[in-house]
Amino acid sequence: MQEVHVSNSNAVQEIYLDNAATTPMAPEVLAEMTDKMANVYGNASTLYGLGRQAHTLMENSRQVIANSINAAHDEEIIFTSGGSEGDNTAITQTALTRQSLGKHIISTAVEHEAVLRPLHALEEKGFEVTYLPVDEQGRISLDDFKAALRDDTILVTIMMGNNEVGSRMPIHEIGEILKDHQAWFHTDAVQAYGSLDIDVQADHIDLLSTSAHKINGPKMIGFLYKREGVNFPSLIKGGDQEEKRRAGTENVPAIAGFAKAVELLTPAAKEEKRVRFHGFKEQVVKGLTANGVDFDINGSLEGENLEHVLNIWIKGISTYVMQTNLDLAGIAVSGGSACTAGSIEPSHVLTAMFGEDSPRIAESIRLSFGQQTTSSEIDAFVKNVSAIVKRLSHSEVK
Repeated sequence: MQEVHVSNSNAVQEIYLDNAATTPMAPEVLAEMTDKMANVYGNASTLYGLGRQAHTLMENSRQVIANSINAAHDEEIIFTSGGSEGDNTAITQTALTRQSLGKHIISTAVEHEAVLRPLHALEEKGFEVTYLPVDEQGRISLDDFKAALRDDTILVTIMMGNNEVGSRMPIHEIGEILKDHQAWFHTDAVQAYGSLDIDVQADHIDLLSTSAHKINGPKMIGFLYKREGVNFPSLIKGGDQEEKRRAGTENVPAIAGFAKAVELLTPAAKEEKRVRFHGFKEQVVKGLTANGVDFDINGSLEGENLEHVLNIWIKGISTYVMQTNLDLAGIAVSGGSACTAGSIEPSHVLTAMFGEDSPRIAESIRLSFGQQTTSSEIDAFVKNVSAIVKRLSHSEVK
């Protein structure tokens, strides 16, 4: 077993490189929410003045968000508690509503658990799910997709961008194929929203889910885009909020904060981030190479990728050991997989890409950049990884 080095330093400056997990709230978002929590406290479903004030704020926010994905109508945006609720609603309610037309669903082997687990639950109810394989870049084949599509396919749910390796899926091409098919097209855009320019009309997307905390907004607020004409009952039963599409009193301050975060993501701001984050990727690769670290990229630096996500196989160093040593140095990164009860489970994404026997599965880390990330922090990451690799390579404890 490899050693875990314990630093003697008592004061460690935090370098946060796990923005794919969550992002810190932008100061403008925090200010917006603080103001609205203090001053707009009415229930948006009530008819008196305070309620109308809250309702107006909510509808203005809905318009901002609808415009961000080129939705045809503001009412196509349903506020949710986040990406998981959006995914579960889109998948489960579509399947149960449309099962008379067929019980076949198409997805991929590398979806987020918020997609995979409702799909597994539907399989237990008699639905058939085709999980498309991916190549070593983390992408599906359109030929495989076309071959899997059947007359009784009622739903296609394929993520826009992968949360572990950053690979992008051919969403536009899939939408073109499905535009004359009965299947509804859902995409989990939690990682992509805020990074990519999304046009639900041009891409023929019927359902899209995302979450505010990935774009420097608050946690526990997201939205589900549901194209006009796509109808199913609310997953959450209760009151008639969100035009009877999602029960529960709306979190108006969080909705306002979400809209503020979206307003900050201008086309120019998104392009600046993409360029800067790609530069960080190149900086990591050049730095580790110059320091003699034996590594490889899981996925690709070129082509269709989310620029804020970089997954690295550091050969011979376990994910747990590298992540722990970096944490002790004040650098927050993610493992290439989810941590459960203190143990790292094999990444289903890396397993799908490289096979279950690949050493990459247990020796990879994910770093992801955010608005606050600086070039000096990337230098510190490279320096620390290089030092950890050098120290462990000379250790007798493996």
